[in-house]
Amino acid sequence: MSAELPSRNIAERIYAAIKQDIMDFRLLPGDRFTESEVAARYAASRTPVREALYRLQAEHFVEVQFRSGWQVRPFDFDYFEDLYDVRIVLEMAAVKRLCEHAIDLAPPELEELKRIWLVPDEERLTDGKLVSTLDERFHSTLVAAAGNAEMARIHRDVTEKIRPIRRLDFTKPYRVDVTYSEHGLILGAVLKRRTDDAQRMLRAHIEESKAEVRKITLHMLHDARQRAHAAVVEGVK
Repeated sequence: MSAELPSRNIAERIYAAIKQDIMDFRLLPGDRFTESEVAARYAASRTPVREALYRLQAEHFVEVQFRSGWQVRPFDFDYFEDLYDVRIVLEMAAVKRLCEHAIDLAPPELEELKRIWLVPDEERLTDGKLVSTLDERFHSTLVAAAGNAEMARIHRDVTEKIRPIRRLDFTKPYRVDVTYSEHGLILGAVLKRRTDDAQRMLRAHIEESKAEVRKITLHMLHDARQRAHAAVVEGVK
């Protein structure tokens, strides 16, 4: 067991490092690499490297290439937009259930959402990463509160898959303010059982976020490729 634990720790460290490189576009969609290259970079054996890569493969970050190592998955906007569409269907159904079937949020859940989102402007948080986490919790709480465990499970699965790009929505300060305002309006409509208003605002909120994430992702990919090209040119000089 003493040998197994360090190996797992190394695999976890490699997994986290590669995932962060992908999410920050230091590793670009389509970039290829081998297990040996990763092992050399992290001064590790190939066993924890392979464990980390298979975990990233299961999460759709990388894919194995027959006889040619590994590749960062090409960015598939259609895949992520399909997931956003599934998310909209689930959340719209949850909001409808909350509004029309008199399913009450448990007091702690209700108080938590009100405490976080229904606050004066000067009390709003500005840390994008923290607000991203709270945003995810806002939406998952609404779905869970609808009382359908299977719906909540599917929503959690979708949420995990879109998390890598969804967080980009909060790299822009103005998106944090917009999220506070829109969450407050959605929550207010749900609490007043205004089904049509809640669903309309929720759909618009998610659609806007999806469009912003696409725009930010394209911009970041362009900048990353420009930097990579400049580095290659500089290396040739």
